[in-house]
Amino acid sequence: MAPARPAHGMTGRRPLQTAVAAARLRRDDDGETFLASWKTNALTERLGIRLPIVQAPMASAATAKLAAAVTNAGGLGSLGCAMMSADEVREQCRAMRAATNGTYNVNFFVHEEPRADAKAVAAMRAMLQPYYDEFALGDVPADPRPIPTFDPPRLEVLINEKPPVVSFHFGLPDKKALKALKDQGALIIGSATTVAEAKVLEAAGVDAIIAQGFEAGGHRGTFAPPYEAGEIGTLALVPQVVDAVDVPVIAAGGIADGRGIAAALLLGASAVQMGTAFLTCPESAAHPVWRKALMDARADGTRLTAAFSGRPARGLENRYMREMTGKQALFPAFPIPNVLTGPLRKASAERNSPDFLSMWAGQSATLSKSLPAKELVEVLASETEDALARLSR
Repeated sequence: MAPARPAHGMTGRRPLQTAVAAARLRRDDDGETFLASWKTNALTERLGIRLPIVQAPMASAATAKLAAAVTNAGGLGSLGCAMMSADEVREQCRAMRAATNGTYNVNFFVHEEPRADAKAVAAMRAMLQPYYDEFALGDVPADPRPIPTFDPPRLEVLINEKPPVVSFHFGLPDKKALKALKDQGALIIGSATTVAEAKVLEAAGVDAIIAQGFEAGGHRGTFAPPYEAGEIGTLALVPQVVDAVDVPVIAAGGIADGRGIAAALLLGASAVQMGTAFLTCPESAAHPVWRKALMDARADGTRLTAAFSGRPARGLENRYMREMTGKQALFPAFPIPNVLTGPLRKASAERNSPDFLSMWAGQSATLSKSLPAKELVEVLASETEDALARLSR
């Protein structure tokens, strides 16, 4: 249900929809300041949510408990299903239905299946072996078997379980799969890191687009080369995507409080997606060491790395990231490195050491609040009201 396309001006360029968003702040005839509702728009109504706040899927930290808490608080809770088997996806969908009557989102990676590259696997195994020795883990796996991309078994589960929202990272599945999901009523969301990617997603029929700025934590959603084209900050990316497409846009990247939400709405976004802000909630699966690192984070404490999975992702810097700098061109394709580094991540967690953990985080990590998810959503809503009220004055 896409909003109507705004009329073009005399210059032939589409008027900025940000002006429409800004116009929500107005004064009545008596001069008393009031705010038109920032909580409701075409996207929130279609989703059936009370607040334009989406909890990011976060495959390594989101849980059904976290997603249900966000949904029950009025936002859109999300499950990161990229690394789950079809049976696990089924279990998670049923857990969500048992925990909430509201809308929820399930998210999947759509990546090319990696080609067999024995040389690259051997090179990475050689690089990792000293770390395996350090933890007495034996030999690095010689035949890593990564979980496949979004495939027919997972599609079949979704057709049967009927999650209200299905989102994708690294592109989209084929037309047949998208049609099958839409036919059973799912709202489809895709991630874009450039205007060009957003147009591709819109042409494929998505119902909404996540504009993922460069500040975002976790894996970059870039799917159209060159990768460097997606190195655009949220403040610049969101209004350009809003002006380029006719479907609702969800802003993501560096948004962790009400000021960020207000800014995104004024840029024309219909909602925001927030991940790092929810990592320190007690309902998340983030390891205590990861949580502490988030609470102790510096503003310049994150950087991008492909050392864990084979694709660029933003996280808190640690020993492994530093020691792998400059070596990532030798790695096999995503997600094979994720399998090879898995035992190291587990061993590091068991020792309560941050050295080999993939502690994904965006550049807003210093704004983490460490509240239960319901309280966090309430605080975010209150902060947004305050930010918009200050602007209106």
